[in-house]
Order: sequence, then C-alpha cells, then structure tokens
Amino acid sequence: MRNITIYIVFFLVSLGTFAQQQPQFTQYMYNTIAFNPAYAGSREILVINVLNRNQWVGLNGAPITQTLSVHSSIPGSKLGIGLSVINDRLAYERALDVAADVSYTINLSEDYMLAFGLKIGASKFDLDDDLLNDPLYNDDPFLDNLYYQWKPNIGAGIYFRTEYLYFGLAAPKFLRFLDDNNTAYFENDRVNYYFNGGYLFEVNQHIKFKPTFLVKFTNGAPMTVDISSSVLLKEKLWLTGFYRFTEAFGAMANFKVNKSLSIGYSYDYITSDLNPYTSGSHELILSYEFEVPRPRCKCPDLYN
Repeated sequence: MRNITIYIVFFLVSLGTFAQQQPQFTQYMYNTIAFNPAYAGSREILVINVLNRNQWVGLNGAPITQTLSVHSSIPGSKLGIGLSVINDRLAYERALDVAADVSYTINLSEDYMLAFGLKIGASKFDLDDDLLNDPLYNDDPFLDNLYYQWKPNIGAGIYFRTEYLYFGLAAPKFLRFLDDNNTAYFENDRVNYYFNGGYLFEVNQHIKFKPTFLVKFTNGAPMTVDISSSVLLKEKLWLTGFYRFTEAFGAMANFKVNKSLSIGYSYDYITSDLNPYTSGSHELILSYEFEVPRPRCKCPDLYN
C-alpha cells in the first residue's frame, strides 16, 4: 500500500516537472559531458562512456536512466566535439535527449586553459501506451493535449582546468516549450545550472587524493549538493565516498581494467523521506579510451 501511494505521488508530480528536469548522476565526475558541453575534448583523446542508473530500487515507477556519450578533441585545433544520448524513464513517462557538443579552448597560459562549450540537441517526451489505454485515464483531456514530437534545445557551459584543478559551470537546456501552442521561449528562472570542481593531491608515488563537488540549482527548487573524496591507488583503482545533502550518502569504485577500459559502480543509501520504501540506488559506468588523437593533457588522473 505504501508503494502504491508513493507511485501515485511520483506520477502526479512528474507530469508537470519531468520534462524540465535533468537526470541525477552519482558518478558525475566520469560523465561530465552529459551536462557540460565545454568538457568535450578536455581529455584530448577519444572517450566513450556508457552509464546505467537504477534510482530508488524497490519503488514502483522509480527513475531509470541510461546515457551514451562520446567526445574527443580535434587534432591541430582548439576544438572539441561530443555526442550524448540520455534515455530517462519515470513511472509512465519517458524522455529521450540527443545532443551534439562543441567546445573551444583558450590557453590562458602554459598551464591554465579555459573552454567554452555549446550544446545543441532535441528532446522527446511521451507516455507509455499502458497509461493511454487505461480506462481510468484515456478520457483525460490533459493527456490528449500532450505533444510528443521532437523539440529542439540549446545549452552552454564553461570549463577551466589546470594540471591539478578544474571548475565548470553549465546549463544544458535553456528553452522551455508551451504545450498549448508548441512555441519555445527562454525561461531563465527555470534553467538547471551545474557547478562542479575538483583538485588532485599527490600524496606519494602510489596514492593520490581528489576531493570533488557538484552543485545543481534551479530557481524555485531545492539546491542539490554532492561532495566526494576519492583516493587513487597505484594508478588502477579509485575508491570514493560521497554525501548528497539531505538526500543520500554512499560509495563508489572505479577500476582500470587495462590501458583503455575502466568500469565503475556506485551505491546510494537514501536518507530522505523515501528511505522506508527503497533499498537504495545503483549506478554502473563503462568507459573506453582511444589515444586518438595523441593525448597532450598532462593530467589524466584529474578528470578520471
């Protein structure tokens, strides 16, 4: 009975908000391209990431998210390019985002670099046929007025990096569409902003320490703050603990299988009011790196 109640709450709330919200990621430090286009090409190699997130396991209708991202620098230029696909599901709702990213990097000095990025994409939002064919809902005029066609969007970001330090600020979506006339407009007071950063400390030859953070804020919605502390052991294994204020805490591990392939897993223990209804959230990421073009970045451990 409790699961049914929460499921109904999910559905009612999400009808008005889901299409405007961005998915939540715990392993954001490995998937920055999903929200910041200025990150494209920052590794100066070709990188492919595949991520799956099962949020609030055990709760009917809980979010399930998959992402695919590819990005690389362009040899002989200051440009980076990327492509990201995000498939997000919540209760009866589905959202698909496809975006192309382009970045331009300015060398402020020999060690300081500042990148500007633009994200151009399209989104599609729809509902399961199970809901549309349900006798309880198929006569609802609200559902009849929903538009399911692809709708374009744009976003932007900046990314500052050195050998040991990085900061980024991005807004992956600027546009909001009105369902009644399908027109688009800039809605600055409802844009999702992401601010993240990190610093790499070399403890000794075999151990490195990296604190990171991610702040997500939108006017009219609670701010989300993630802080994490990571330890790199012998250039092979990242071990991380994190805390998401008022929502969750947990751990993650990322293992470099070989020179190109790495695999990461994270677990969120939920501390919010949803705690009695879920066993937590799970996230898995696979990354593959091609040293094409030849890497010039001196700081691979900073961005991994």
